Amino acid sequence: MKRTSAQVTDNHDHDQAPEPSDPFALPAPDTVPRLPVTFRPTRTRVAVYAVSSLLIATLVVVALILPDTGPTAWSIPERTGFAAIGPLISAGLYLLARPRIVADEQGVTVVNTVRTQHLEWAQIVRVNLRPGDPWVLLDLDSGEVLPAMGIQASGGKAARRAAGELRALVDEHTRTERDD
Repeated sequence: MKRTSAQVTDNHDHDQAPEPSDPFALPAPDTVPRLPVTFRPTRTRVAVYAVSSLLIATLVVVALILPDTGPTAWSIPERTGFAAIGPLISAGLYLLARPRIVADEQGVTVVNTVRTQHLEWAQIVRVNLRPGDPWVLLDLDSGEVLPAMGIQASGGKAARRAAGELRALVDEHTRTERDD
């Protein structure tokens, strides 16, 4: 006998969770975080600081062991210049560790690698972290989409939880009488 859709939905022999109404639903936090709150991509920051430290240490050690005599001798200014490359590259890497999202009573400050933008709560329409997105995207009332690199999808469940917390904060601070 072929089952109809009514028979399938009326069958209580299996316990399956209902499909969420929003396919991009983020986990809702038990409680809305207290303000101020800062979201940062922990893995990226740890990786950047580790690579920077290793790079600086390696270049300083190499500068110290470069020959100072013979046909390929390195002078002190040349060694200093070689060692100084590490901090210069690290300063560039620091831009990758800079992103964060700071939520306070006045709104949300989005700090990306180069640009910082302050938004009032009412400017944010929706917080998204869809499958395939590299980081949170904020839909703004102007129709623009602002990338917020402070919550990166590479953070896994913690990133989805943080995005859910940010969405809950936006929902709480943009609620209207009609709740639209």
